[in-house]
Amino acid sequence: MRHPLVLIILSHIREFYRSPSSLFWVYGFPVILSLILGTAFKPREPEPLRIAVVQTGDDTADRLAEEWGKKEFPTKLSFVVVPEADALKQLRTGKVSLVMYPDASAAGKVRLTWDERQANRQSVLARTVVEWQLQREANPNLPVPPLDQIPEESGGRYIDFLIPGLIGNNLMGGGMFGVGFYIVDLRVRKLLKRFLATPMRKTDFMLGIMLTRLMFVLIDVSVLLGIAHIPYFGVQVHGNWLALGVLILLAGACFTGMGLLVASRASTIETATGLMNAVMLSQWLLSGVFFSSDSFPQWLQPFIKILPLTAVNDGLRAIINDGAGFEALLWPLLVCGTWGGIGFFGAIKLFKWR
Repeated sequence: MRHPLVLIILSHIREFYRSPSSLFWVYGFPVILSLILGTAFKPREPEPLRIAVVQTGDDTADRLAEEWGKKEFPTKLSFVVVPEADALKQLRTGKVSLVMYPDASAAGKVRLTWDERQANRQSVLARTVVEWQLQREANPNLPVPPLDQIPEESGGRYIDFLIPGLIGNNLMGGGMFGVGFYIVDLRVRKLLKRFLATPMRKTDFMLGIMLTRLMFVLIDVSVLLGIAHIPYFGVQVHGNWLALGVLILLAGACFTGMGLLVASRASTIETATGLMNAVMLSQWLLSGVFFSSDSFPQWLQPFIKILPLTAVNDGLRAIINDGAGFEALLWPLLVCGTWGGIGFFGAIKLFKWR
């Protein structure tokens, strides 16, 4: 006679692969999302920084824009002549990075207006480049350091930041939603209480669901890594593959344990959805899935660091992009072990068949 743990794993696998919608949401949707985001943020030639030259009563602005448009700069610049009001409006809305005022008192002289709050600090960059050119013209004997173009390698691009975040997000979503909704659905359909008539223990039931979900998660993550590795995206794992596998298993176990705890008492799909969204939403926003968690205020950082998704994402990026090994597992092991242990053993304590 087979062990109850084996039976629950086999039944869960059969039920999962007989559901087309489950296959889509576990495998299809993450792949589609990764392809869309990866294509949107795939590295490409940078757009030139637009600089607005303020119109004057004569052709001074046009001549200045034409003259500066022929100069060589460390980064690409483009010049457009517009009225002052339009120039300031475009600077405020980020459509131009710098406003240049021709100085009528001296030929070739300019005044600059910039906005330090612009995204990616483009206004500050444009100002630096223009001032660098002005200094060269004021002092032709000033030595110019050579400008070496850094080769484009995987690890520092946005897509290299994005893929580990998507993997961590899928680990969390697959673990919590996959486990939580499955158990609540069984309870809603009055199927869960039938296990009372069997010799199956709660620990066998929950451990079987956790192990099955880990199998699905490993396949999902393998597909994502395979897609990210194709030449079109060019994401490479620079660190230890074994350490990466251990971290993925650790994260999967952590989030499935949290999913068990959320579903241990929920009796309706609406309740489970609300609880899981409450747990997951803060991590979606704070844990650095799409942008760095360092963007948040310093007083919030201690709370962010103890979130499991933050520890997982930081560990994934350290291994994939920074070339780290098992040393990158220390903090995720502590954080995920704590959250996962609380989830699993709390679920055993609170879980009810009815």
